[in-house]
Amino acid sequence: MTNSNQNALKSPLKLKNGVTIKNRLFKSAMSEQLGDNLHNPSYGLVRLYDTWAKGGIGLSVTGNVMVDRFALGEPKNVVLDEKSYLSMFEQWAEAGKRDDTQLWIQLNHPGKQSPKFLTKEPVAPSAVPLGKGFDKTFNTPRELTEQEIFSIIQKFAISAGLAKRVGFSGVQIHGAHGYLISQFLSPHHNRRTDGWGGSLENRMRFVLEVFRAIRKTVGESYPVGIKLNSADFMKSGFTHEESMAVVKQLEKEGIDLVEISGGTYESPSMTGYKVKDSTRKREAYFLEYAEKVRKEIDVPFVVTGGFRSGAAMISALESGATDMIGIARPLAVMPDFPNRLMDNEIPAIHFDDPTTGFKAVDRMTLMSILWYEFQIERIAKGKAPDPALNAWRVVFQAFARMGIYGFSKRRG
Repeated sequence: MTNSNQNALKSPLKLKNGVTIKNRLFKSAMSEQLGDNLHNPSYGLVRLYDTWAKGGIGLSVTGNVMVDRFALGEPKNVVLDEKSYLSMFEQWAEAGKRDDTQLWIQLNHPGKQSPKFLTKEPVAPSAVPLGKGFDKTFNTPRELTEQEIFSIIQKFAISAGLAKRVGFSGVQIHGAHGYLISQFLSPHHNRRTDGWGGSLENRMRFVLEVFRAIRKTVGESYPVGIKLNSADFMKSGFTHEESMAVVKQLEKEGIDLVEISGGTYESPSMTGYKVKDSTRKREAYFLEYAEKVRKEIDVPFVVTGGFRSGAAMISALESGATDMIGIARPLAVMPDFPNRLMDNEIPAIHFDDPTTGFKAVDRMTLMSILWYEFQIERIAKGKAPDPALNAWRVVFQAFARMGIYGFSKRRG
């Protein structure tokens, strides 16, 4: 890359609330599975985010932290609530903010996307099960009462207040990938006939109330962002047009940063599933959507998914489609990728998708997530990532630890 390219990546981004992010590289959330038995952060998370901060990332977003310890998406999720051991969160926040890095905590509720072995009766906007083939892993959810909806909204606000208290730089609401907020937005999953369902105005009410409750708790100057689907990429799901309408409303409400992704458990577009060849060549899976929505709104944007080269990142920034470049899996393989990219040490990162050689096994184990979890765990233990890590070794180790649960359908 040329010096102008480097400067584009290195240039600070100032949010409307006055907070400055030191560069344009954004670590998107990944599945970490590094909570302890009480769902507090392990020391491994402290070491992991210290490593990423040293690696040069501008803004780092944690793996999803649950707002309700009785509603988990994965066995080792971290939970932030009144019962949490805040000292470990303080250590985590301090480590992740090294070298003037912004560290935002991602807050989430899984809704129906909580496996059977974790939740016998998951909740959702409506009693609609996940699609065909998921019945072996996920129970049909129970429809939330209105009182329960208000209770969950308050849980998001409590978690956000605690995040500010322990030292995180900001919070990100997880409104994508088929979790509870995404379920409320989807006409397929949300079939309510009250004020929380039906029209898009009603379906977006939940996310708006979550944002309002968080904003009231943390104040106007504390950054609050959201991760939102550009679309669900499934029949009768949340559409591009609906997503744009939600972003416009969030802009009016005062959202500070919007990260664009897409897909659900049933259609995992965020992992590159069924992505068109033309999209792969541009590297960013959701850039076309971003280009359209940026013509109508003025909120800072992050596009995540597929970026591997400095050239593609620069092109996306210079086009005006995005203000930050979201990267995730490359950081599990090369934690200092941001520094090496900005210092012009390497122009891109290339690695083959992990595979056992059998597509059915890869799908069953969700290898596109599991392999990277093992790399993240290595970093958390103070070891270097192993790009040559054998996929079969990952399968056997996961089975040895968790039995069949090691292969449960999980987040993207």
